[in-house]
Amino acid sequence: MGTVIGQTKRVVVKVGSSLVTNQGAGLDLNALSNWARQIAALSNSGHQVVLVSSGAIAEGMQRLAWNERPTSIHELQAAAAVGQMGLVQAYETCFRKHNIHTAQVLLTHADLADRERYLNARATLSTLLGLGVIPIINENDTVVTDEIKFGDNDTLGALVTNLIDADALIILTDQSGLYTADPRKDSNASFVNEAQAGDSKLELMAGGAGSHIGRGGMITKILAAKRAARSGAHTVIASGHERDVLLRLMTGESIGTLLLAPTMTLAARKQWLADQLQVTGKLMLDDGAVKALRTDGKSLLPIGIKEVIGEFKRGEVLACIGPDGSDIARGLSNYDSNEARRIAGHASQEIELLLGYGGESELIHRDNLVLL
Repeated sequence: MGTVIGQTKRVVVKVGSSLVTNQGAGLDLNALSNWARQIAALSNSGHQVVLVSSGAIAEGMQRLAWNERPTSIHELQAAAAVGQMGLVQAYETCFRKHNIHTAQVLLTHADLADRERYLNARATLSTLLGLGVIPIINENDTVVTDEIKFGDNDTLGALVTNLIDADALIILTDQSGLYTADPRKDSNASFVNEAQAGDSKLELMAGGAGSHIGRGGMITKILAAKRAARSGAHTVIASGHERDVLLRLMTGESIGTLLLAPTMTLAARKQWLADQLQVTGKLMLDDGAVKALRTDGKSLLPIGIKEVIGEFKRGEVLACIGPDGSDIARGLSNYDSNEARRIAGHASQEIELLLGYGGESELIHRDNLVLL
């Protein structure tokens, strides 16, 4: 376990409500300071860390003097709106002590289901990480409905892991990891040190929801690991009460349960592109572009496009067609169809002049392209 996680560069850390709110009794500033200290140390040592933090609704409940978690979606939204203020303010204060800037990012399922918004969120998070800023992510509970809410921050952590191509997802909870059965009910339950994410046996081992404060439980963590593995990320489920758990994990120590992804990141993304997304437009390539893709392993540049067919938005999947009519590749477009037509056949240096604003130099980046 230690070698796998210790070698990761980009990591998503999810902390549950019970780890930041003293089991619901308002925000635990000492706990938040502890997470900020560890994440700051990782950032200063070259790791890129995204923090997915629960606690907004729990903090809102405390501020509103509600003893029980409401069931009404509008009351949940109200609690989130109140609590988010305190949560982000507290994190900002804690990270400022380490001279690190933070950024609040609120997401809904609709943000990640829409390809253009997905790419915008991806670009924003990548930019923040490049600037050394720690993004603090939460579900946008203030505007979610039953149809679009993630349902738990474990799922959100997995989707963010996929979104930014993180190497690992670390889910911190009040449990030490996964057992073959609930150790509180079964004395024969044994600890699972390592397994493969997505193994159906894991879901049978996991129980239902745990805390009355949060929405998750071990089953949501198992499913989150399964989702994260689709883009090649490994997942660790560990206790947030372990001393310096993040620092120890990232220096190679084995803590908690490691759920390994069955495929590497690139392979998983390529498979996703090839099999699951519909083609909304076509790009007719010249021989030079075909060679750049097939032989040289390059991205697709505008200069190699002879014709743009169809109407599409930025982030939608396009078919790349060779001069002989054969399917060469599929990929996610960095431009919409109108923009693509204007820059087709031109050098990347001309994009700003042609469009009136700067953009990506590639029409389809190699990371978002799969050869057929």
